[in-house]
Amino acid sequence: MPWTQTDPVNERMKFVVAMQRGDLTMVDACRQFGISRKTGYKILHRQQALGPEGLRDLPRAPRTHPNQTSPDVEGAVLRVRKTYPTWGSKKILATLLRREPDSEWPARSTVDAILKRAGLVPPRRRRRMRHPSAPPHVDARAPNDVWTMDYKGWFRVGDGTRCDPLTINDAFSRASLVCRAMVAPKTDDVKKQLEDAFRRFGLPSAILSDNGTPFASAGIGGLSRLSVWMLRLGVHSIRIEPGKPEQNGKHERFHETLKAETASPPRATIGAQQNAFTRFQAIYNEERPHEALGMKLPAELYDFSPRQMPAKLPEHEYASDMELRRVRTDGSIKWAGKMLFVGEALEGEVVGLRQVDDEVWSLSLGPMRLATLHERSRVLVPTPEEVSPMCPDTDAKDFEDGDGWAESGATP
Repeated sequence: MPWTQTDPVNERMKFVVAMQRGDLTMVDACRQFGISRKTGYKILHRQQALGPEGLRDLPRAPRTHPNQTSPDVEGAVLRVRKTYPTWGSKKILATLLRREPDSEWPARSTVDAILKRAGLVPPRRRRRMRHPSAPPHVDARAPNDVWTMDYKGWFRVGDGTRCDPLTINDAFSRASLVCRAMVAPKTDDVKKQLEDAFRRFGLPSAILSDNGTPFASAGIGGLSRLSVWMLRLGVHSIRIEPGKPEQNGKHERFHETLKAETASPPRATIGAQQNAFTRFQAIYNEERPHEALGMKLPAELYDFSPRQMPAKLPEHEYASDMELRRVRTDGSIKWAGKMLFVGEALEGEVVGLRQVDDEVWSLSLGPMRLATLHERSRVLVPTPEEVSPMCPDTDAKDFEDGDGWAESGATP
């Protein structure tokens, strides 16, 4: 024999029908259906007010929530998200706290819930594991200790023009100093961008880059014409290991953000793409909180370098015990009555040689030791690359107004 099944809605309907027939009093009807008189009266009142729908189970959720986020707070969160569509809850909350520090803002989890309810949180993708950074190790303890420089992968804008974005950042403050839409990785174009950056922000102690053109070459010391020029200015070149972009991981991560906010999709022309880069720089430096900086802005940490770009390119200084040779147009020097090739990148430069042992000499370009020369065999053995030391006596310039680049009119 099957179990007797009942439906609460049907039972309530039977109770209402019994009361409408008048066969039973309220007390008898409630006793027959096994409910209290309070419940009986509530069933009748709901049926009279709502009809058959009043006999269904109503939602048990409270009509009001004492901890519910106010519409003003939700609106503020959504307005920031609308302005910066790629920002998450951390940056949104940090921006609200910066704008109105005296207001009571919700927890980050609440901001996440607001974004999720609004349908603004895409499904989380599985993140690839990133390898930890490997040598070279660069210790940026102050602005302009180390700049990082790279080309973002090229793409074509809407009219088919090739765009090779050149980007230069300060490793300490993460400030974006240069973000230029170039049409090809040419030495002269990169040199011009560096000259402009050196005049605006001063000289860094070192620049970290990869081994691509025009930052490096396959010649002695990995030097290119660009890095030789930088060394004359006292700016050391530091290069990552070939094929290991993770060694410049901060800059690679910057490129991901740059692509998402300016080139997905690319703009119609190279000029429009540059305008997008310029707007992005202003937001990235002066509005976008950076988690690695404790949610501070890069503009709050960056300051100009006290070393200014000289009007005339200085010559290298050498000790009195060194023999000096000027590199000829074919990349060679005259040594012991014969021509010795040292590298085309050194054309026009003065190199120094110092005897370190019998028939063994060291070859240097200014402060950089390039190779060991074995006089008898006339063979140059390149010196293993080392990380160029930071300048310990270089302090960030102290501006009286406390806002260096805003006063100068140069926004990184």
